Amino acid sequence: MTSRTPVAAGDASASGAAASPRPLRLGIHGSTHLAARIVAAADHPVSSIEYIRYEVSEPFRLLRAGETDLMLVKYDPFDPDIALSQRVAWDGRAVLVGAHHPLAAQESVSLEQIADYEGFRCPGDFPPNVWDLVVPPHTWAGRAIRRTHTMTTVLALVERLRSTLAMHVSFQSLEAVLPPDIKVVPVHDLPPSPVALAWLRGTRLPERAWRFVRDAERAAER
Repeated sequence: MTSRTPVAAGDASASGAAASPRPLRLGIHGSTHLAARIVAAADHPVSSIEYIRYEVSEPFRLLRAGETDLMLVKYDPFDPDIALSQRVAWDGRAVLVGAHHPLAAQESVSLEQIADYEGFRCPGDFPPNVWDLVVPPHTWAGRAIRRTHTMTTVLALVERLRSTLAMHVSFQSLEAVLPPDIKVVPVHDLPPSPVALAWLRGTRLPERAWRFVRDAERAAER
């Protein structure tokens, strides 16, 4: 991922009076745990960040509407209006299944095992090229991974996994937000996903946003 420096704007209030700036609004999907680790590694106060959840079917809506300053992304969406930092973390790969599922008791699984079950189609406005990395269309041996179920919200995903033998190829960080009857099983033949910070290209981000991007990138290099 190529780092593209955001345009910085001052944090001073219109009145010129000294005031605490509002928290930096960081868009996340799923767990706050991964984001919190990035914030801690960058040595920024917990109180300086506000986490705002976005749905996977509309990943960039809040960013484009100005309701978030930055967001966490996995892989490069190649959207012309989205700029990315360098990698700031990794997220291990996993398959999500209900507790009743034949894969639920495994310590780890392969793509070949996953391909025995139906997965989820690319949702809404989610970039198809990124979905192919999240949910590979084929195993390494060329066997098709059937992407048949509709993906909407996390709650709907949980209900589908709970009531069927569906599976979803996803990320280990989601374990922190899923109920106990949804199991997160590591996928040992998929590499971890790079995680980056994204912002709307050309937006005048506050200076503290750029400081956070810089500090998170430096922390990831250590």
